[in-house]
Amino acid sequence: QVQLVESGGGLVQAGGSLRLSCIISGSIFSVNTMGWYRQVPGKQRELVALTTSYGSTNYADSVKGRFTISRDNAKNTVYLQMNSLAPEDTAMYYCNARYTVMGAPLESWGQGTQVTVSS
Repeated sequence: QVQLVESGGGLVQAGGSLRLSCIISGSIFSVNTMGWYRQVPGKQRELVALTTSYGSTNYADSVKGRFTISRDNAKNTVYLQMNSLAPEDTAMYYCNARYTVMGAPLESWGQGTQVTVSS
């Protein structure tokens, strides 16, 4: 199993920056993909950014050029650097890990961290 703990959310003015962190513990060697998702009340959770074990990344069109996902394997941590934040980025942000255990695909979610961008 993989456990995830996010931090770094908060209140920021439009145009500001935040960096979210997600600390990974457990069966880290089995993790294939790490990602950040966000959700606002009444809407589906959406992908923000993800990174694979091969180092490739993928971003939602709405955050391209503003957000950067990265991982520090020595610290077992995945980051989401968010720049030029806008009010529409306000959401609960969740860290996600997809991994395999004895060949079975599994995924874990963190508890979420709130990001609020004021105009």
